[in-house]
Amino acid sequence: MESVKVLFVSQEITPYLSENEMSHIGRYLPQGIQESGKEIRTFMPRYGNINERRNQLHEVIRLSGMNLIIDDTDHPLIIKVASIQSARMQVYFIDNEDYFHRKSTIKDSGGKFFDDNDERMIFFARGVLETVRKLRWSPDIVHCHGWFTSLVPLYLKKAYNEDPLFADTKVVFSIYNNGFNNVLNKKMVEKAALNGVSKDDLFVLKVPDYENLTKLSLQFSDAVIEGSADLPSGIKSIIKDSGKTKLNYQSPEKYIQEYNVLYDSILNS
Repeated sequence: MESVKVLFVSQEITPYLSENEMSHIGRYLPQGIQESGKEIRTFMPRYGNINERRNQLHEVIRLSGMNLIIDDTDHPLIIKVASIQSARMQVYFIDNEDYFHRKSTIKDSGGKFFDDNDERMIFFARGVLETVRKLRWSPDIVHCHGWFTSLVPLYLKKAYNEDPLFADTKVVFSIYNNGFNNVLNKKMVEKAALNGVSKDDLFVLKVPDYENLTKLSLQFSDAVIEGSADLPSGIKSIIKDSGKTKLNYQSPEKYIQEYNVLYDSILNS
């Protein structure tokens, strides 16, 4: 029997970024799922504060070279990869000079939210899915971690749903206590539209804030995980109102096992 394939799309992964709740899970969950017998692929943004030399990132020429058009501008898609030898695991990085060469993640050195975080999210989500297509790898589960990945469920279910690689893919979304108080660019609805994705699908992003990104991600997901124990009450209400299959917060000792059970459950439902 062919192995179940799980694609991890993560906002942050340690050791490439400093360790926190989400980056720790981004690092150790794929390893645990791989050790359980499933096949994995893992993606994250190649933020400019990731040390390429120390982490031995290198470009994958055969996967790079595509241009993604966002807001009528071409942006080259560069794919890099690094290995975590102790886990026998590769991590793919979505890179672009315009979006990911500044020396921080989502805020500048003064703590100011980047004005183009909307476009960076769009580029990352589309870049991941286009790269998976080039790999000709058909995931059974796509597990998204963090608000920066919020567009992946929408694109999978609407823009890529007729691609045989993604026709039967289930989406799991993990929500962490890492929200933001800013509002993304008001033109995000227009920028995020694709063939198969209408403005109606994106209507909730008329005000593109953290809560509405959460609503959008859950609308197109099959299951949701409370990745943090202390989620805000407003986010907990959104999760409840979504009606999606939910897994409550799991302790560090249990989450790999419980997430694995959830994957199998939604695949067999």
